[in-house]
Amino acid sequence: MSAGRTVNAENKDWGTPPIYIDAVRKCFDGDVFLDPCSNEWSVVNALIEYRRPQCDGLKDSWNYPTIFVNPPYGADREAGTTIRDWLRRCARAHLDHGSEVLALVPVATNTKHWKEYVWPAATGVAFLYDTRLKFLENGQCGGKGAPMSCAMIYWGDNYRRFFDVFTSFGAVLPLNSLHNIIIGPQKRYGFTVSMF
Repeated sequence: MSAGRTVNAENKDWGTPPIYIDAVRKCFDGDVFLDPCSNEWSVVNALIEYRRPQCDGLKDSWNYPTIFVNPPYGADREAGTTIRDWLRRCARAHLDHGSEVLALVPVATNTKHWKEYVWPAATGVAFLYDTRLKFLENGQCGGKGAPMSCAMIYWGDNYRRFFDVFTSFGAVLPLNSLHNIIIGPQKRYGFTVSMF
């Protein structure tokens, strides 16, 4: 997990801490239907889990009502993908299918992926108070803290519930009002964002 830094850890299966999984379930008012970045130690327990190599979370369907994504933070050189590809899928799932999507990502507000798929497309963001969020390593607590601050991004139609759930975890901000200011009513990044 890197947000542009070199990944030194051999383990790529860093899991979301249970406290945030509980918050995700509250925000979705129930089940997580899809976890496209699952692994054998995941505590998300989504109804549908994509695990490589059997399933490719960037290629298989995201046509589900609720989706939680804790994407790889660094580049996957073998697949030729980055976190940008995951955030694109988050925005597309909401736009194409009306999915509610939550993604736990590094705070990297000046990056291209935030400029393309968070600021102009997401509904809200919670900048988490955990300064070094401790991910699970192989399903166990005690993993190394993230080398950067993290945020929970929300694409969906129930900002109020997102705010109510995540306000105890960090500073929660609405993004809808920025959409037309940032890019205007034009077609960009492969889909029209002015409809948000």
